[in-house]
Amino acid sequence: MLTFYSDTHRLHHGSELKDGVLMPCFEMPSRADTVLNRVLQQQLGEVLPPQQFGVEHYAGAHSLRYLSFLQTAWEEWRASGRDHHALPLVWPVRDLRSDLEPEFIDGKLGFYAMDAGVAITAGTWQAVKTSADLALSGMEAIQRGGQHAAFALCRPPGHHAAHEYMGGYCYLNNAAIAAQYARSHGAKRVAVLDVDYHHGNGTQSIFYQRDDVLFLSLHGDPKNSYPYFSGHRDELGAGNGFGYNLNLPLPHGTDWQGYGAALQKACQHIAGYAPDVLVVSLGVDTFKDDPISSFRLENDDYLRIGQMLARLGMPVLFVLEGGYMVDDIGVNAVNVLQGFEAA
Repeated sequence: MLTFYSDTHRLHHGSELKDGVLMPCFEMPSRADTVLNRVLQQQLGEVLPPQQFGVEHYAGAHSLRYLSFLQTAWEEWRASGRDHHALPLVWPVRDLRSDLEPEFIDGKLGFYAMDAGVAITAGTWQAVKTSADLALSGMEAIQRGGQHAAFALCRPPGHHAAHEYMGGYCYLNNAAIAAQYARSHGAKRVAVLDVDYHHGNGTQSIFYQRDDVLFLSLHGDPKNSYPYFSGHRDELGAGNGFGYNLNLPLPHGTDWQGYGAALQKACQHIAGYAPDVLVVSLGVDTFKDDPISSFRLENDDYLRIGQMLARLGMPVLFVLEGGYMVDDIGVNAVNVLQGFEAA
């Protein structure tokens, strides 16, 4: 299996407001380094750098003004006289205006953010652009032919980023960008399966009214798990997309017995939809020792995930999302890939 990777991810490591304290993000460079080391150790296959794609390739998933904000936010922040990490201060909630973009950077940060976990730093744009290009490179390799599967070792992750906002350590939605690229390059139907512990609210939002991209997510119940305001069972899609969105929220403490049953249900839906390609948002924060999650999956369970996905018999792009137990993220992510390859 081809892996696409770039050291550029190290240019970004922001701060977050967590438990009332400003601290370095759990989403750190060592996450990607650990996964890469495991890919190389297990001789998964060739590791390639990404191709460079233009910003227009991200516009199917994101608005042009949001992309412009990401490209210029750090310079605007610095121009205001500040050189520490930029975090939002105020959000347009409930009855506040959310249609007009503020002119000043403090307002823009809140306008385009859902939480205080998405700091803008000097290297953020270059890192997130390269992360998206990794996903595009993986999809391009699959669509070019000769590759049944590829792994985009993306960092920062992407599945919480929506059409016009960032959140949950995510700035560009790598999986959604890759799915849109597939649609724009010949795929009639695409499915996106999100197996991260946290609901992929951004991916859901981007495709919620579409019937050409099926979105499915297994995640912690939003009644008591981030992102709290997205991921309930009754979110089924809207307009043409009604029935093309499936959420399978699971309770705290879910182990393989419950998780495997939910994954089987998701796989049945995917098989019925018969997509030309499947994008897997590969979060491994479902692991029993993850510091910010509450499922109970064991290392070997990730082999089973890969095996179940392989039985679908369709091309798959794996896109790295979350997973914050750094010592095990490489083992668990690569176990999925090896389980897929061995099935």
